[in-house]
Amino acid sequence: MRLLKVATCNLNQWAMDFECNTKNIKESIVRAKAAGAVIRLGPELEITGYGCEDHFLELDTVTHGWECLKEILLGDWTDGILCSFGMPVIRGSERYNCQVMCLNRKIIMIRPKMWLANDGNYRELRWFTAWKQKEQFVDFQLPSEISEALLQQTVPFGYGYIQFLDTAVAAEVCEELFSPMPPHAELALNGVEVFMNASGSHHQLRKLDLRLRAFIGATHTRGGVYMYSNQQGCDGGRLYYDGCCCVVVNGDVVAQGSQFSLKDVEVVVAQIDLDAVASLRGSISSFQEQASSKPKVPSLAVPYKLCQSFNLQMSLSSPLKIRYHSPEEEIAFGPGCWLWDYLRRSGASGFLLPLSGGADSSSVAAIVGCMCQLVVKDIANGDEHVKADAIRIGHYTDGQFPTDSKEFAKRIFYTVFMGSENSSEATKTRAKVLADEIGSWHLDVCIDGVISSLLSLFQTLTGKRPLYKVDGGSNIENLGLQNIQARIRMVLAFMLASLLPWVHNKPGFYLVLGSSNVDEGLRGYLTKYDCSSADINPIGSISKLDLRTFLKWAATHLGFSSLAEIEAAPPTAELEPIRANYSQLDEVDMGMTYEELSVYGRLRKVFRCGPVSMFKNLCYKWGTKLTPLEVADKVKYFFKYYSINRHKMTVLTPSYHAESYSPEDNRFDLRQFLYNARWPYQFRKIDELVHELDGDKIATPKSTDHEHVDGTSVGGMGVVAARSGDPKAGF
Repeated sequence: MRLLKVATCNLNQWAMDFECNTKNIKESIVRAKAAGAVIRLGPELEITGYGCEDHFLELDTVTHGWECLKEILLGDWTDGILCSFGMPVIRGSERYNCQVMCLNRKIIMIRPKMWLANDGNYRELRWFTAWKQKEQFVDFQLPSEISEALLQQTVPFGYGYIQFLDTAVAAEVCEELFSPMPPHAELALNGVEVFMNASGSHHQLRKLDLRLRAFIGATHTRGGVYMYSNQQGCDGGRLYYDGCCCVVVNGDVVAQGSQFSLKDVEVVVAQIDLDAVASLRGSISSFQEQASSKPKVPSLAVPYKLCQSFNLQMSLSSPLKIRYHSPEEEIAFGPGCWLWDYLRRSGASGFLLPLSGGADSSSVAAIVGCMCQLVVKDIANGDEHVKADAIRIGHYTDGQFPTDSKEFAKRIFYTVFMGSENSSEATKTRAKVLADEIGSWHLDVCIDGVISSLLSLFQTLTGKRPLYKVDGGSNIENLGLQNIQARIRMVLAFMLASLLPWVHNKPGFYLVLGSSNVDEGLRGYLTKYDCSSADINPIGSISKLDLRTFLKWAATHLGFSSLAEIEAAPPTAELEPIRANYSQLDEVDMGMTYEELSVYGRLRKVFRCGPVSMFKNLCYKWGTKLTPLEVADKVKYFFKYYSINRHKMTVLTPSYHAESYSPEDNRFDLRQFLYNARWPYQFRKIDELVHELDGDKIATPKSTDHEHVDGTSVGGMGVVAARSGDPKAGF
């Protein structure tokens, strides 16, 4: 038997915080060595942090990476353990995303990444060059300070594997696993038994299974030990890296770390018999045949043993049942952990949330409540780092610390119901009850006086006073009156966030939380600079349908029972007067359902459909219940309002990324924000298809009672397009 003990980890790194990152790396090595591991794998770009973005273009970033690596190698951290560290390296004129393999205080080799992640949230080609010389290693001249300190001049640089006396080990970096021809295939044929995948992979709802299937598939038909390490947490941006470090042997998961956690360092260890790998490969005829005619991969011989022989004191790791979270748990724990990282690293003293009593703001409140529960739970389990952060943020003194989530919430979470004459008593009550269940410091504010003052000022300036539509006003008046309410709430929220800590004799400031969901962003069903404008938004990339399912789950599993009543209530903006014959509803205002919006969003982004392709797809999907003309009407209506309101995405509050069809304009969904909202060419093509299918019928975008379709310029940008008439969609 060849017994090998390996360790992989989740590290909560912070982009550009070299001290924090180096401390976490050292701690992970200490734990790995204490467990008896001889290989330690860390995340991609762990020394700098993955999310440095354009900081990678700064020479300082690369230099500091080398300085931190030198600090590690001059100590005893790598004695007796092969460590793979992620950092940027400049060779000649090119910058590479590299894994640096170290053992016994020496750099063994540097492995540059060959296939870079450059879609979705990733822009690696902006900062790095892909390594293309696969035929042989080249000599890399170490920086002079490193060379002098380590007494090493050059190290092998390139694609290949390390041949130890008893096994062969190689790196496969993140995106390479998911490429059409992943390196592990030919590496396995060359005899590599241990694969180390350092990753910087972010959370997305329902994504973990895809990732784990890739690890399992990599070793199921060709054998091998697949180690996976990932960052975990918010490293300074919209992404939450969701950990789940693991070890897979011959297609079986034998070790798995957490997906969501408040811990800075988590190490999982597995003990494997490498003879099981050799035995499986020897039993697969096709593997033997392909290995006999394999393309040769460069290798580096290292005269060192990693394995132990048969020893009953060392038990082998057995296959595990893979742990998956439900989507509802993902919504609770992912954004909850992201909020905690943001809070503890921002210097803020807590959060402030405009709590309307509706589904979206209540979801945000529940996520903060979940965060408080996670903090108290980790403190009870002995996590001193979480405890220290909680004491600092909650301003505990005299040795006190959080022991109750509601008491902790009272210290760090303000909720505010900003009611007007259009608000119902039901939503006001729901907000108060939920705040009590969570434990937040709750305020009830009436904003009618501020609105009246603004309207009086407007009347003084113009001689006119606008009326709501139900009171005889026009669409323009109706929209303007609703926008005033929405924007006053944003101004009041930021004022309270900055001054309430002072009122309560606390230092610092509160972060304002937003609560618009991904479907509202896609449709533009929000007022520019209303309560959707905040510091951060934990649900901005989560669909309304998923949020409603989450509310039902949270009512039971988080103990906030009032969420069940909130979920059951029809969504409404409550920006228009309530009358016996009229009550404002979101889906009526939008002219489409949230379920339809999710379909449009996935077709537009995930399946890359323009108007014509979306029409064709929906004819198949909805053909049994809608005619081609009706489908065409819906598609035109969606694209009309999507394009009119696209400019709102340019000021969208930074949101936790969770959904594959997010319209977030900063990095994920890069499109223009000035459209010809009539889409004349595309809509004409749809009309031609409808004519072929239905005869002489022609699709025309439908109107709603809240639609204003004149040629007004949008937001001063000179767009020949309709101004959105949505109650929440002002400019």
